[in-house]
Amino acid sequence: MGAIQDALTRAREAVTTRPIPAKAGTRLSFLLRKEKGSTRAVAARLGVSQRTVQRWLKGTQEPKGANAEALEREVRRDWQPKVKERAEKEAARRGVVIETRARFGFSSAAGSTDDARLRRITQHITPENSSAVFAAYRAGASEEELQAIVGGALGEAYFRDHNQRADGLDVEITDVDYIDIGY
Repeated sequence: MGAIQDALTRAREAVTTRPIPAKAGTRLSFLLRKEKGSTRAVAARLGVSQRTVQRWLKGTQEPKGANAEALEREVRRDWQPKVKERAEKEAARRGVVIETRARFGFSSAAGSTDDARLRRITQHITPENSSAVFAAYRAGASEEELQAIVGGALGEAYFRDHNQRADGLDVEITDVDYIDIGY
């Protein structure tokens, strides 16, 4: 995944009303319920054998290292989906805050910049642009497509001040060093 895709995933996963279960056995039980009792399906999600999942459920072994991380990641993915969905809809309705350090290039009728500058920006983007970012993310847009949408949103909100200045200025993110998206 790219930086923007990761930021959207982190923002979505951070929204919960309860923490995920702490114990591996409880996490496994949760995934087992999600997979309608199929240890084979749980094993496929975690990238381990069905027998390994059965051993974990019995308590003869504990998931460690990468397996424990995979278990946590898969539980987080399915944890409180309705809460996450409501939070995302509300964020799309109100707009989101994007904090980033990235290189921005500019073009307008007068020409373009050849030297993109590294900037650190924290900016609230409009609900329309937020909805476009979420829709593209859900549709499986590539990192380049998301960069174009986020670049356009930041161009409108930050560089053109909601179309109050710099008419016709197009903004492009050419390199994302860091990005965080806050609901």
